[in-house]
This record gives sequence, C-alpha cells and structure tokens, in this order.
Amino acid sequence: MVKHNNVVPNAHFKKHWQNYVKTWFNQPARKARRRIARQKKAVKIFPRPTAGPLHPFVQCPTLKYNMKTRAGRGFSLEELKLAGIPKKWAPTVGIAVDHRRRNRSLEGLQANVQRLKEYKARLVIFPKRSGKYKVSGESASIVTEEMKAFKAYSKLRLERMNKRHLGARLKKAAEAEKEDKKA
Repeated sequence: MVKHNNVVPNAHFKKHWQNYVKTWFNQPARKARRRIARQKKAVKIFPRPTAGPLHPFVQCPTLKYNMKTRAGRGFSLEELKLAGIPKKWAPTVGIAVDHRRRNRSLEGLQANVQRLKEYKARLVIFPKRSGKYKVSGESASIVTEEMKAFKAYSKLRLERMNKRHLGARLKKAAEAEKEDKKA
C-alpha cells in the first residue's frame, strides 16, 4: 500500500495534442518562392555571378579532414600579388580577400594563383558610363554557320555511346582478325 498523503496519479498527456503537431503543407510553395527569388536576384545582378565572389581552395584542418579541400574565406595578399591583382581592386570585381591568411604550401599557393589568373582572363568589366567596355579576356567571336549547325547534344550522346561500346568493338575486331588468320 502507498504510504503518506500522495496525489493520485492522473496524467493528462493527450491535452491539446493538435497544437504541437508540426505540418509542412507550405513546403512546396516555399520552394517555388525561393526559386523565383533566386531568379529575380540573378536578373538584378546580371553580369555578376549569382554564386557570389570567387573564393580560394584551402586545406581543411585537423587529422580527420586534412585530406579534403574546401572554399576558403578569401585569397591571401601574396596570391593576389603573384596574380597581378591590386588588393583594393580585387573586391570590386568579385574576388574575396582575406588579409590574415598565410600560404604554408607552395602547391596551394600556385593552385590559387592559377585560379585567379583564369578568373582574370574571363573577366569582362562594364563601364559606369556608357561607351566602350574593357575586356581583359577573350574578345567576342562571330557565330558561323558551322557553329549554328553543330548539334552538341547529339554529339555528346554519340561520344558517350562510342565510349560505352569501345571494349566490345575492340573484342569483336580482335575475333574477326583471328578468324582471318585461320582462314
């Protein structure tokens, strides 16, 4: 028997359970709203990339992750100097800069300098005032009839199929060669 003057247990666990149920009926609408917002942002900032500024490749710290590379906070001043980009000009053309970063490996330094040089070659700068714009990369080329007639999708499918059947075709050719030698 229970001793002392205790309260009789009468737990009301199912009280207002509907208030604590989380529903996700707004998920598809949110997805559509986000997609439309991304498209509007892309149109608004048009010539600039939607992914944001260019970031360097850096090695992850600690023994667990040190074999992986990830995007860093910004390029070091040494990397910018070797790529021939002024440190004050870099953020204005979409290059992230981190003045505190130090380059501890030559391979990482060279990889990031190469990344900067490629970016600089592709960079097209539009003027604030209307007129001629500077092109630091390749100049625009004229579209030829041959370019218009080229069907990229068909070509890719054909090359993919050729790669897939290469082994079987080589085997068949070897067997045919054996048959020719026997005959």
